[in-house]
Amino acid sequence: MRIPIGWLQLKHRPGRLAVAVAGIGFAVLLIMMQLGFRSALFESAVRMQERFHYDIALFSPDSVFIVRPQPFSIRRLYQALGDEDVIEVSPVYIFPATWKNPWNNERRSLSAIGFSPGYDLIETPGVDEQRHLLSKQDTVLFDGLSRPEFGPVAEHIANDQTLRTEVNDRLIEVAGTYQLGTSFGIDGSIMTSVDNWLRLFPDRPREDIQLGLINLREGADANAARDRLKARLPQDVLVMTKADFVQRETDYWNAATPIGYVFAFGAIMGFVVGAIIVYQILFADVSEHLSEYATLRALGYPNRFLSGIVIQQAAILGVLGYLPGLGAVVWLYSRAAAATNLPIYLTRERAVTVLVMTLLMCAISALFALRKVRRLDPAEVF
Repeated sequence: MRIPIGWLQLKHRPGRLAVAVAGIGFAVLLIMMQLGFRSALFESAVRMQERFHYDIALFSPDSVFIVRPQPFSIRRLYQALGDEDVIEVSPVYIFPATWKNPWNNERRSLSAIGFSPGYDLIETPGVDEQRHLLSKQDTVLFDGLSRPEFGPVAEHIANDQTLRTEVNDRLIEVAGTYQLGTSFGIDGSIMTSVDNWLRLFPDRPREDIQLGLINLREGADANAARDRLKARLPQDVLVMTKADFVQRETDYWNAATPIGYVFAFGAIMGFVVGAIIVYQILFADVSEHLSEYATLRALGYPNRFLSGIVIQQAAILGVLGYLPGLGAVVWLYSRAAAATNLPIYLTRERAVTVLVMTLLMCAISALFALRKVRRLDPAEVF
């Protein structure tokens, strides 16, 4: 097999090749980290919306996102029972509370969720098998995947040790843990019964809820039921299917906050940086071998052949730079996920997407570097 001329030219200067591979690897690392953080932002932000058990949700139109929802009347939820397809409704109370770390007495905000223990609220490990414990007064379940600043609660409970602390200056007992996870807006969470939740927030009336969950009979059309409820209920509540609810939260983080824009911009900047690095390497290589290109042109080789050499170099640089960048990303993803408890991991789709972006980045740089080859006149070189 013939060795590609592009590879022979690249390895002729191993120092330059190493710099190019490092530069492209850094660009791949930057792009993947930004895309990973952006994906973690959206995935963690809609954890509750995706894991709650419901077909239709009622939410206040004044609520920006689920971390600090605005209340609406519980009557709207009971009015929904009049629909022919509705078989069950459940009020959910959500609001930030102040947790006291029992080990160092530091106070930190977390999300407090109140619901009826008889209702199968959420599909996440630890809740369904322990929700009966919440019937006891001043008892909560703690999210074991919360930020470590709340203290080693999960380890303490795992050792069958009783844990008491304060939430909103009220003494409570942690009866168990579940696994939900953090997000960019929630550092931790607790779950408890409606009565216990109201004890933590004595100034909030039982008639005002932050979220209403509606389950439909099997086989019912959620979109049709949503449209009927929209027409029947007053305009002081949003009526959304699960897909609508997830999309609303995603749109908020993507468009209404700068975070989604920052991560997208970071990925674009990584693409631009990589393209500039590849262009500089290819341009320097073309300039250095200009006499060889001129000789090939004088011997009758067409522009297509000369362009193929540069494109070969670009493709080789793209693959060689992608592999170390991918390896570094896998390690950094694991470190970032362990440090933040966010869903940061490498997916096959993202790996393939960034590979295509890397090859495209190198191809664009090659097209710019080819201008010097295409304008080459052997008579001027010699």
